[in-house]
Amino acid sequence: MAAPRHPLLQLWALTTLGLVLAIAAGALWWEKQLPERLNDAIARQDFKDCIRTSEQLAALRWLGEGAPEEQALCRQKRAQQLWDQNLGVEAITLQQQLVVSGLGDQRSNRETLKIWTQDLKDQALERFQKGELQAALDLLNALQGSGERGIPQLQATMQEVWNRNQLERERLDLLLKQQRWWEALDSLNRLDHPWWQQQAERSRQQIEQAIQAMGETRDHQQHPAHHPDVIAGAELDNAVQRELQAGLDSWQAFEAACSRLGGRVEEDGPESFCRRGVADP
Repeated sequence: MAAPRHPLLQLWALTTLGLVLAIAAGALWWEKQLPERLNDAIARQDFKDCIRTSEQLAALRWLGEGAPEEQALCRQKRAQQLWDQNLGVEAITLQQQLVVSGLGDQRSNRETLKIWTQDLKDQALERFQKGELQAALDLLNALQGSGERGIPQLQATMQEVWNRNQLERERLDLLLKQQRWWEALDSLNRLDHPWWQQQAERSRQQIEQAIQAMGETRDHQQHPAHHPDVIAGAELDNAVQRELQAGLDSWQAFEAACSRLGGRVEEDGPESFCRRGVADP
């Protein structure tokens, strides 16, 4: 004969079964309420609540697929709302979900995503030009799943340009402290980002004033009384700047510019000047 079942085990089984049935009944009741809530959310144009309700409905309908058409509509409308509110990152994210889902008018959805992606990319470039590096990178992060090619490369380029200009600005500050004016001018001309160039505008004025004063001092001390054939002033400065832009360092630029103007570099104590070539006796 079989051993009698323990009363506590029977009670536990009945309790568990009752709990499962209660949960299932509650889920079934809630599922029946959701379509009405979904239609109400659409009527109120509360597309955020519409998305949430449609996702709940899809999760509860074990044998069905929820309300795909309504879900697609709500996603599309909510994405447009976010975009109109200048919440581009959130709008792009939702539009990407809509495209991946395959629901709704896919041709229109992809075209909208393409337009928004380009717009957000342009915004990122504009932020970068204004010196807002992190904001630009954050905007581009939102485009990672958009299918837009070259986003990681663009982010890397932005970071590289920024780091290079930052290091060059630090070098410029050091040269200014050492009053190495021609080298400082060369460093200044290497800044190729608008924001960093703007930050260095005062440094440019300082350098130009120092070079001008240096030229005036040399003119006064060395010519025309002592060296009327010395090449100096704007003529030499312009020639030196052209050589600097060609990639030479400050001293090489001075020598090359002097030679190009038909002169030669001569030393006079701590001073160096460019003197027009004199025929050998």
